[in-house]
Amino acid sequence: MSNQTDNTTIQESVRNRYAQVAQNALNTTGSKNNNCCGSACCGGEQDPISANIYTQDELAGAPVAAVLASLGCGNPTALASLREGEIVLDLGSGGGIDVFLSARRVGPSGFVYGLDMTDEMLELAERNRKQADSNNVQFLKGTIEEIPLPDATVHVIISNCVINLSVDKAKVLRESFRVLKPGGRFAVSDVVILGHIPEYARQFRQSLEAWAGCIAGALEDGEYRDLLSAAGFTDIEIEVTRRYSAQDAIAGGADFSDISESDRAKLDGLFAGAFIRARKP
Repeated sequence: MSNQTDNTTIQESVRNRYAQVAQNALNTTGSKNNNCCGSACCGGEQDPISANIYTQDELAGAPVAAVLASLGCGNPTALASLREGEIVLDLGSGGGIDVFLSARRVGPSGFVYGLDMTDEMLELAERNRKQADSNNVQFLKGTIEEIPLPDATVHVIISNCVINLSVDKAKVLRESFRVLKPGGRFAVSDVVILGHIPEYARQFRQSLEAWAGCIAGALEDGEYRDLLSAAGFTDIEIEVTRRYSAQDAIAGGADFSDISESDRAKLDGLFAGAFIRARKP
């Protein structure tokens, strides 16, 4: 899927999925404080990629709709070591949950940008911003391949299971490097493949559902390191936070129906949620 037609199709598929998620959340009413732990949050009916990635303390006070629209695979705000006064950019900010958690950490002297390409998500995020009364937050429309910020703008880039959705990850990482200040930190959660996918299973990358479900676009861990290095990053680390079974990948849209049960079992643990760290010199 490397030609422009396929790339556009993938992007539109991703956009449509997240627009629907945002629209569902926009139609949801609820109190300002989110203390639920039913099917709509805290895992519940969520797919195994997105379940149980925030603590109840983190969710307390967050807009309910921001939580309902979260489709991440980790919690980059908990691992990015954000400090008071820092400027943060969240790539693919969705309903804004990681933006709001970051805004708490950097405090009133800091600032957080949220970047998203989906109008419905931006509408939801802005509604959530007003509900959360966050004055150190701004949501921007754009793609993560062409970040609408000047060079050397932010101290930290975070992202939650979004870079794997891009069809041009090398460009995303070059853009990330560009907008970071010298010494800035890249600290994202993403789905990765540990090692290599066997040849017999590689057809899963052709599924639009698996692309939108954060599976088909996942990079092999070595390739992720190589692309970060090529973009100019140093101090690259990939820390596995959660391993997925083949059944988890199927729940994310991967089609392994033509693979024998024994071969499918060999895929257990190859897909993983990971925290990826790197630094701009």
